[in-house]
Amino acid sequence: MQFEVLAKCPTTQARVSRMKLAHGVTLLPTFMPVATQAAIKGLTPQQVEALGINLILNNTYHLNLRPGIQVLKEAGGAHKFQGWKHNLLTDSGGFQLVSLNKFTKITEEGALFESPFDGKPTMLTPEESISIQHAIGADIIMQLDDVGRAIPAFLPDLDSLWKAVSSLTVGPRVGEAMWRTIRWLDRCIEAHEKSCRTDIQNLFAIVQGGLDPQLRDQCLDEMIRRKDRIAGYAIGGLSGGEAKDVFWRIIKQCADKLPSDRPRYSMGIGFAEDLLVCVALGVDMADCVFPTRTARFGVALTFSGPVNLRLSKHQADMAPIDETCPCPTCASRTSRAFLHHNVTLETATAHAITQHNLVFQARLMGQARDAIINGTFPDYLRSFFATYFGNNGYPEWCVNALRSVGVDLLEGRPDVKILPGDGAKWDRAA
Repeated sequence: MQFEVLAKCPTTQARVSRMKLAHGVTLLPTFMPVATQAAIKGLTPQQVEALGINLILNNTYHLNLRPGIQVLKEAGGAHKFQGWKHNLLTDSGGFQLVSLNKFTKITEEGALFESPFDGKPTMLTPEESISIQHAIGADIIMQLDDVGRAIPAFLPDLDSLWKAVSSLTVGPRVGEAMWRTIRWLDRCIEAHEKSCRTDIQNLFAIVQGGLDPQLRDQCLDEMIRRKDRIAGYAIGGLSGGEAKDVFWRIIKQCADKLPSDRPRYSMGIGFAEDLLVCVALGVDMADCVFPTRTARFGVALTFSGPVNLRLSKHQADMAPIDETCPCPTCASRTSRAFLHHNVTLETATAHAITQHNLVFQARLMGQARDAIINGTFPDYLRSFFATYFGNNGYPEWCVNALRSVGVDLLEGRPDVKILPGDGAKWDRAA
């Protein structure tokens, strides 16, 4: 990896960087679409490439189970298997072991889980995770981390959800998981360096510690000590239902302390406001299934806020989703009426909205890069929030987060409403 910071915002911690990997150059900050099963749902690799995207994410857990490592080896790696010519990141599989499988047991050796396909018990160790990712051939590979227990799939009320989230983010289990993640990182480093693939595959560490600032600091200190053997850092253990006012403070704590000459990756971030706040706090990379998943539910992302194409008000609207969008769906002037007519019924509609949403994410980050380079990023943030949220009001956490890096969203807008907490009252898809 060659990593070079090209520009810094003089007000916030935002920056533009150039990251050169074995399959090309990616400019940061960037959003990585998630191709869980070696495919972004509904799109061919050629379609994704045509959208201008050059870094996507594959899932180690799923590819290990199907098609299996032997098939990937015979194909010459995941790039050739899926026909993707550009950069690729794989997660370690740690999160899926607890989020998808209630029969997982974490030990010091690794994670013992039952295959969801045949029930066969399988042990995923740090060494095995690295070996699998070597076979996949991703340009960026992640350490195996201990993310703690999973939140139950069904909870009766918000109080139960909060208690479940709290059990993940504070208490003895969080400290145990954090220290185990550090020990597993050492094992991942050893396995990676023995492979002689360090020149083409780049290992990222994952900072854990839940919502405990002291644990986060301890984890950061330990991982920074290993800097010479690590290509980049990810901030893990967030985007799991925690309060956003806590979320941004943990992001800022980590970004402030992580080395400036390494990429910083915030895992599981996809909402537009979350992305821009994280960029302002110093984050370079993010990923999430949100833009592709929400497309399949008929929600298109725009700079005026998400648009729910299922609503009847779109049934006679002959305008495209966004007049200014260069995506194939909008450029061909596919109407909102057509998309409304077929939404959730015909797969072609999901594919059309998916292309639009991925281009929206790319435009969002591209505009942020341009503004950072031009020295106008604070103005871009104020303009974006004014347009995106309109008269609905701003989430309080966004206002607080951006104030922490010198940007007052209320400047020039003294009458704007502030939505307390996470801004949950705002309808994301009007």
